[in-house]
Amino acid sequence: MRKVEAIIKPFKLDEVKEALNEIGIQGITVSEVKGFGRQKGHTELYRGAEYVVDFIPKIKMEIIVSDDLVAQVVDTIAESAKTGRIGDGKIFVTSIEDVVRIRTGERGEDAL
Repeated sequence: MRKVEAIIKPFKLDEVKEALNEIGIQGITVSEVKGFGRQKGHTELYRGAEYVVDFIPKIKMEIIVSDDLVAQVVDTIAESAKTGRIGDGKIFVTSIEDVVRIRTGERGEDAL
């Protein structure tokens, strides 16, 4: 099992979610996060004063999938989240040792 974490632009969330639904992905955890990479933030004008916005709003998606679906999930997220501009985000893949469904006690792939 693998955990796929994707940091994407907020306006791409619906598009990515629909693309994942089309390939049969059912469980997704979504969080609103802030951060920066190469974008390094930007400055904004508010009532005549200039403010530095260091952290850019992003969406973090977490999906646990079986090993055979990892490549398809990563490709789907990458294709549907891409705008071709700086700040499109990143995808991280890590190993998961075990999963337990609390309601039934199922473990491993059965708990997905």
